[in-house]
Amino acid sequence: MPVESGTSSAARQAKQKRKSHSLSIRRTNSTEQDRPAMQRDVLEGQDSKLPSAVRHNLLELFGQIEREFENLYIENVELRREIDTLNERLAAEGQTIDGGDLSRGPLKAKASHSTSQLSQKLKTTYKASTSKIVSSFKTTTSRAVCQLVKEYVGHRDGIWDVRVTRTQPIVLGTASADHTAMLWSIETGKCLLKYVGHAGSVNSIKFHPTEQVALTASGDQTAHIWRFMVQLPTPQPTADTSVSVDDEIDFSDKDEADCDGDGSSECPTIRIPSTTLKSHQGVVIAADWLVGGKQVVTASWDRAANLYDVETSELVHSLTGHDQELTHCCTHPTQRLVVTSSRDTTFRLWDFRDPSIHSVNVFQGHTDTVTSAVFTVGDNVVSGSDDRTVKVWDLKNMRSPIATIRTDSAVNRISVSVSQRIIALPHDNRQVRLFDMSGVRLARLPRSNRQGHRRMVCCSAWSEDNPTCNLFTCGFDRQAIGWNINIPALLQEK
Repeated sequence: MPVESGTSSAARQAKQKRKSHSLSIRRTNSTEQDRPAMQRDVLEGQDSKLPSAVRHNLLELFGQIEREFENLYIENVELRREIDTLNERLAAEGQTIDGGDLSRGPLKAKASHSTSQLSQKLKTTYKASTSKIVSSFKTTTSRAVCQLVKEYVGHRDGIWDVRVTRTQPIVLGTASADHTAMLWSIETGKCLLKYVGHAGSVNSIKFHPTEQVALTASGDQTAHIWRFMVQLPTPQPTADTSVSVDDEIDFSDKDEADCDGDGSSECPTIRIPSTTLKSHQGVVIAADWLVGGKQVVTASWDRAANLYDVETSELVHSLTGHDQELTHCCTHPTQRLVVTSSRDTTFRLWDFRDPSIHSVNVFQGHTDTVTSAVFTVGDNVVSGSDDRTVKVWDLKNMRSPIATIRTDSAVNRISVSVSQRIIALPHDNRQVRLFDMSGVRLARLPRSNRQGHRRMVCCSAWSEDNPTCNLFTCGFDRQAIGWNINIPALLQEK
């Protein structure tokens, strides 16, 4: 009985102490609610070179941060008091167990377990409450390793695809909704050649592995093969395009006036293809060369992919099986393998290595449109989707992905660096992010009010042999951008 009385008395005192402290915190909190408003009034009266709208937004953000940390502090204090109360109660209960103390037996384990649970809860709450604040103010180092080098401006509509030639001279190719494809000098940003043979949006451009030949796919239900010859101009010194503030400022339509300059007005023009491939009954969304360059594969909205012989222009195989429109096709760099992606949430692997057997495997790893699927030099396939994920697959065991990358926006046409195996992810939200093959995020390309894409980023392409720019992106803001990626620094940060 005396022990029970002492226990109840200690518990009552702890409860009253906790209640009085909570009321004290509430009173303090209520009296300081007007503090941000008072500080705002004082700061607004001071001289500042910042625009009033920017100052107001900054004050609002700092006010939110102060309130977050204040609430976190209150919760922290309450949790610590709960721990103290629990310890007092356990100590009081320990006196009733045959004179035992807390250093022995099951009571010690109980006290340790309860305390560790509250401690873990405190850590979890703290991390969850501060993660957004910390990430908002985290200084990104990607600017030092990812630098904008050149912008390629001249198209009059969005650019769907961007590629780099595999042979000398190394030039950049773009495919646009303005019904044209253009070749650019990477160093100077000058248009070298314009192809105007299509009657619809040019959705894809790929270069022959050994010759100066381009393959384009179009909304006019055809794919064209055309030869080109270009001469590179003398490079001129480039201005420094770096900026000091990484503002996430959206652009109005007036800002796109800068992209309307017709940098292609003096370009030589090709109007007639050397070969026209026309067996599809819908938009041809993508096309690619098979290894060796003697055959090409096309993907269409008619739910089929077609394999053609380049020399005869004849249809060799029609690859059917997808339930909805195709979105992309890609060929393996060294083997006769083709992967096609579709709006039916699947991608398919077509094997032409054995002339007598044309096998196909279906993979259902996504929950929305698979926007692209590409091979790596090794035995991997990387797929991107509108479900905001990118998955890395092993060709030897495609039952489940070996890595999954989760993002905050739909993923468009991805590309993988051949030498470094780095994945570049272009997003609907104008971001471009870099990941390694294990799913670890490496960097985000700079995007501000002075550089980067202003609209959806449609495609990315790596250039392994060009020292000036080794990553190119294009978007619906009518421009392509060349980036220099400091690979050693990028991997060192990882």
